[in-house]
Amino acid sequence: MEFVKPKKLMKGDTIAVLSPSWGGPSIFPYVYENGLKILKEEFGLNIKEYPTARMEADKIHMNPKLRAEDINNAFADKSIKAIIASIGGDDSIRILKFLNKKIIKANPKIFMGYSDTTTLNTFFNQLGIVTFNGPAIMCGFSQMNNFPDYKEHVKKILFESQKEYTYKSYNEWSMKYPDWSKKENIGKIDSKRKNEGWHWIQGDSKVNGELYGGCIDVLEMINGTKYWAPLKFWKGKILFFETSEEKPSPDFVKYALRNYGIQGILDNIKGIVIGRARDYSEEETKKLEENIISIVSKEFNHPEMPIVTNLDFGHTDPQIILPLGVRAEIDCKNKTFKLKENSVSN
Repeated sequence: MEFVKPKKLMKGDTIAVLSPSWGGPSIFPYVYENGLKILKEEFGLNIKEYPTARMEADKIHMNPKLRAEDINNAFADKSIKAIIASIGGDDSIRILKFLNKKIIKANPKIFMGYSDTTTLNTFFNQLGIVTFNGPAIMCGFSQMNNFPDYKEHVKKILFESQKEYTYKSYNEWSMKYPDWSKKENIGKIDSKRKNEGWHWIQGDSKVNGELYGGCIDVLEMINGTKYWAPLKFWKGKILFFETSEEKPSPDFVKYALRNYGIQGILDNIKGIVIGRARDYSEEETKKLEENIISIVSKEFNHPEMPIVTNLDFGHTDPQIILPLGVRAEIDCKNKTFKLKENSVSN
């Protein structure tokens, strides 16, 4: 499949902000507003808030069609250059049947979020559009001033059309935020930790493939539904996934990957990259890596497949942006992970 790349962002562009899952902005408005402030002041973007952006959480939950209408309208609006989710949640799969595929395919633009936004990123990607697993307004942008390198990364991925981009691990990271109900904590993170780097746990080759994936908890919500990608779509992909704040166990990941193996997905993909596991101890991280190798290498006989863990994406700050549908390269010998083509067009 040929994937359409959305146009890059420029200062002065207008982006749409909406809430496709949980109505977090209505509960913690100052966290949300700080994210908008950073988008305006640090990136020079104008903001158009759609009706669901600040809608009460209960009303959003009970009206999946309203959430879908916001997305349809944002894609249809020619003045909108990108759409960014306010935050994740747990039920965006309920809105998929109300989305207008014709409108979305006819108006490709940057769409970004992570966690529960995985449902939308994978859905749009299957329509042939490059989408972006990256920061949301309340979790990512609101705390971005703590990490200058984070802002520069966002600009490189979304504002520049580069033929190649090499990912690098950040020097420091944080995984949690202090109590959002206290206004003095707005924009803050818990203590920073030194980054020990990525874990190259299997493989010694160089592989290329189109990126595809998201939050593994959410992928399991889609698995088995009509929105799950058919086997032929997985051919030649580099699968990426991460775990949420719900902290699915290492065995949860094992069972999910075994399911992928039974479907034939592991026979079709080229490699796997995995985000830093949220709230895992060193022991749990080790168990997770053992489980992954056990499934991929031993049960489904792919000891050659490159597998890299502990990458900076998902439920962690700062995070790298991963564009679904863009060709990437894992080079085990040189320990590099890079995009091999531009993710946005001029």
